[in-house]
Amino acid sequence: MRHLSTLLAVLLILGLSGCAGDMSDLERYAREVKARPGGRIEPVPELKPYQSFVYPGHERNPFDAGIFATRVIEDDPTAPAVAGIRPDQYRTREFLESFPLDTLRMVGTLTRDEDFYVLIRTPDRSIQRVSLGNYMGQNHGRITGISQTGVELMEIVPDGHGGYMERETTIALSE
Repeated sequence: MRHLSTLLAVLLILGLSGCAGDMSDLERYAREVKARPGGRIEPVPELKPYQSFVYPGHERNPFDAGIFATRVIEDDPTAPAVAGIRPDQYRTREFLESFPLDTLRMVGTLTRDEDFYVLIRTPDRSIQRVSLGNYMGQNHGRITGISQTGVELMEIVPDGHGGYMERETTIALSE
């Protein structure tokens, strides 16, 4: 124990001896700075009180999400009629609605009696037969048109403001 305390004392003396360097240049600089004449400190500028100004027509709350909702004026014949669009949450979903629309491929058509069908290939390589009125894709896409070269769908997608809007899309025949 005695050797440990002696060793610590020696290390402390050696460590502190490194702090005693030549500080004459620092002392000379401090004397020069203290010898300079003192200057006048500018007073703190007087702050004018803030006067707010409300621009006419801008009294609404900027955080109110209701301003983005589609507003329909009943007497206006040019007002959009899409304000009430909502997907039918109670409708039984069809098999092709479990796949994203961009993963489905039209691979052909089929005519049976007077009915016209489209053949759709899913990502798992199975072929499904659909006709007008069927649904496909994850955005409630209802088939509204069928031709030899493609399928037309009307999707119901979120409009980004808490509502929904209709969007037309097409799946073309894959070659």
